[in-house]
Amino acid sequence: MMIMVEGMGKAGFFRWLCLQIARLVHYKPTAVFVTFMIMSFVLAMFIDSITVILFLAAVTIELCLLLKSNPVPMIIAEIFCANLGGSATMCGDPPNIIIGTSMGYSFFDFLTNTGAIAALSLIVVVIYFYFRKKLVAPGTAPVDPASCPDPNSAITDKKEFISSVVIFLIAVVLLVSHANTGLTVAFIGTFIAIITLIVEHKYAAELLKKVDYKTLLFFVGLFVVVGGLEQTGVLTVIAEFISKVSGSNTKLMVAIIIWISALASAFVDNIPFAATMIPVIRSLSALQGVDLEILSWALAMGTDIGGSATPIGASANVVGISVSSKNGHPIGWGKYCKYAAPATIIVVLISMLFIFARYM
Repeated sequence: MMIMVEGMGKAGFFRWLCLQIARLVHYKPTAVFVTFMIMSFVLAMFIDSITVILFLAAVTIELCLLLKSNPVPMIIAEIFCANLGGSATMCGDPPNIIIGTSMGYSFFDFLTNTGAIAALSLIVVVIYFYFRKKLVAPGTAPVDPASCPDPNSAITDKKEFISSVVIFLIAVVLLVSHANTGLTVAFIGTFIAIITLIVEHKYAAELLKKVDYKTLLFFVGLFVVVGGLEQTGVLTVIAEFISKVSGSNTKLMVAIIIWISALASAFVDNIPFAATMIPVIRSLSALQGVDLEILSWALAMGTDIGGSATPIGASANVVGISVSSKNGHPIGWGKYCKYAAPATIIVVLISMLFIFARYM
C-alpha cells in the first residue's frame, strides 16, 4: 500500500483531487473547509493517514494563501478527520490492521461497526469544527477563480495518472470484497504493490526506496515483544486486574478499555498499545464471557481516536504540524489541543454510547 500511494503521489493524484474539489466549491473558504474535512476522512479509509495529511496540508496552505485565510484550523480539522476516517475500516489505521488480522475480522466487519461509529462522529465533528473555525478576516474580498491554479496542472503524466487511479480502485474493490474472495489483506497489499511497480517500471527503484522500512521493521520487533509478554503471563495479569475492577459489569469493562486506550494513545504510539491489548481483551472475553467483538470495537475506537488529542498522539499529527510550521504557520501544543482535545473527548464519548446502545 505504501508503494501504491507513492505511485499515486508521483502521478499528481492527490494535488489534482484537492484542487478539483476546491474549484467545484468555487474556492469559498467555508465550503473548502468542510469538503476538505470530508475528503480527508474518505481518503484515510483506504490510504495511510500520514500520506493523506502530507499532501492535503501542503495543498491547504497553498489554497489558503490564495483565499487569504488561516490554514491552521483547517489543517487541525483535516488531521482529526484523517484519524477518524482511519478508524472506519480495517486498512485505514495500523491498530485496525493489527486487530483485524489477529482476530480474523474482515474489511466489512470494521465498516459496519467502527465505520458506523466514525460516520456518525464525522457529522458531529464537522459541526464542531465549523463553529470553532476562524478562517477569513473580516472585509476580505472574494477570490477570482481565474487566479487559482488549474487542477490539471498537477498531473505530471496523464497515462500514469489514469493507471494510478485504476490501481487504487482495484485495491478498494479487493479490500471490500476480501471476505468473499478469500484473499487476505496481506496478499492484496502485495498484489497491488507488484502491479504498481510493473505499471510504473521506470520509477520502480525510486518507489521502493520511499517505502518506510523502519516502520515495517518496527512492526516485526513489536510482535516479538508482545509475544514475549503474552508467554510470560504479564498480559494475563493486566486482564485479570481489569476483570476484577469491572466485576461482571460489561459496560464498565468497555468504558475502561475505550477511555484507557484513548488516554494512552494520546501520549504513547497507538500501534504498540493496540498490539499489547489484543491478548488482554482475549483474556477478558474468556474470563467474563463477554463478546470479543464488543471489546475489539472499543479498543479500535479508543486507540484510533485517542491519538488525535495531542500533537504527538499519532504520526499524522506530527506530519501535519511539521508541514504547517515549515510554511510559516506554527502549531503549538496549546493551539492544537484547544481544537483537537475537546473533539477527541466528544468522539470517544459518542463511541462508548454507541457501543452501549447497539451491543448491550
